[in-house]
Amino acid sequence: MILRLVFLGLVLLPFTLVALPIQAFIVFFRLPGWQVVPLMFFKILAFGLGLRVSMQGEPVADGPVLLVANHIGWLDIVAVASRVPVSFVAKSEIARWPVVGLFAKLHRTIFVERTRRTDSRRTANEMSTRIAEGASVVLFAEGTSDIGTHVLPFRSALMGAASTAMGTNGGSQVVIQPLAIAYTAISGLPLSRHERHQVAWIGDMGVGDNLAAILGSGPKDVRLAFGAPLPANGDRKVTARTAEASVRRMLNALNRREPLPSAANMV
Repeated sequence: MILRLVFLGLVLLPFTLVALPIQAFIVFFRLPGWQVVPLMFFKILAFGLGLRVSMQGEPVADGPVLLVANHIGWLDIVAVASRVPVSFVAKSEIARWPVVGLFAKLHRTIFVERTRRTDSRRTANEMSTRIAEGASVVLFAEGTSDIGTHVLPFRSALMGAASTAMGTNGGSQVVIQPLAIAYTAISGLPLSRHERHQVAWIGDMGVGDNLAAILGSGPKDVRLAFGAPLPANGDRKVTARTAEASVRRMLNALNRREPLPSAANMV
């Protein structure tokens, strides 16, 4: 833990102090390339936290995409953002967190007020605008976090943002891509169920306890699996169930260290 704290203090902190005003300038003036600084930041942070991130399958590289994923904890954001330039959909409380809220805003996070059902329309509109601009947006479609052994039902309320983006963008290239996130090992040994508190945000665990568990554990293997893209112009409830099934199959395979299902079997 001490070495990680030293690294974060001597490497990540100076980088952040230099990069923060640069990123603020880029976002404020809506300049291109806003993803570059966050990608560098999260790569450094992932290394400092001991994440070893690998990818299977190919993320959609060209054109707008909505990535729908399972959710285990805040480490998911670090793992995904260290490898893929994306924006996230997050609960509105994060916007009010000290420091973290500022970072989230500079990462162009889309905030949703989950206690207000009427906020889904505003959030979906903001998501569709971002997707129509050609961005990749990540939605943790379960609506909550879990320990990472199974997938909770995907909520379909915000899935329609992709089809709305098609109308805004005027093209059929907008797609929805399933993404499975799995923590498979610590210090090279398979992750057991009782060790998942070292990576997952479980129950009423506090931020300090969760961070201490992460910093105190060994190198953590994280695997990101990208499924076959789905068309965004279908029924959002059917699409949500299809994406959920794809993520579940990929997650089970990753946790069992088995080959991923073929693309034909994942959709």
